[in-house]
Amino acid sequence: MKRKIAALLLCGILAFSMAACGAGNQPQGGQGENETESQETQDSESGETGSTQDVGTDASTGTEAPQAAGEQSSGNHVLIAYFSIPEDIDISGIDADAGASVVVKDGEALGNVQFMAQTIQETIGGDLFRIETTQQYPLDHDPLVDQAAEEQDADARPELSSHIENLEQYDTVFLGYPNWWGDMPQPLYTFLEEYDFSGKTIIPFCPHGGSGFSRTESTIAGLQPGADVSSNGFSISRNDVADSADEVAEWAQSLVH
Repeated sequence: MKRKIAALLLCGILAFSMAACGAGNQPQGGQGENETESQETQDSESGETGSTQDVGTDASTGTEAPQAAGEQSSGNHVLIAYFSIPEDIDISGIDADAGASVVVKDGEALGNVQFMAQTIQETIGGDLFRIETTQQYPLDHDPLVDQAAEEQDADARPELSSHIENLEQYDTVFLGYPNWWGDMPQPLYTFLEEYDFSGKTIIPFCPHGGSGFSRTESTIAGLQPGADVSSNGFSISRNDVADSADEVAEWAQSLVH
């Protein structure tokens, strides 16, 4: 009888020992794989976040558009609207042509204002919006300045072909334009009369031939009485635009909080 009891106790001990060994040798699949998967997910999400910071939005369509790195968190609330007419010239072997208001970047001819607008976006992020008209402007210098003078004399309001979607998402609007005959180009009047920028900050920037802003900041304030038109706008001689990237970037960065 004692032998039977001892045998039963021995069997029980052996069974318990085997169960314990089996549990100790079981792969820790749940915890280990979850930790690995979690790290991979974080890396993937970091990559997606990085790519999001490297794209901007075309404000006229809402679609993603290429944008250089350096975007600030405030960039999502910044609109960079600009009007620019790069004249049609031979850009072979040149970096810029001040008379034609053209800067050559990576083999592409950019208008002076366009170059400045892209520099601002590369520095602080935001969405680019090019103010365009249904009627194309001449790309040769003399006809272009003649048309600009005629429109100014007639106080014309050229019809726009590009329009902003979701204006309410922007708090700050950088507004770029050339100085034409001591004033803004007439499409800027159309633009400023089409939208209500009340409660937003408008920051003008302007390349010029020697006349600076020509009091166009006051004109903007008159057309947009509900907006805060910044007194810290940026004007620069058209002769200096091609070498102004660092200066423009420093100015734009100083305005971002």
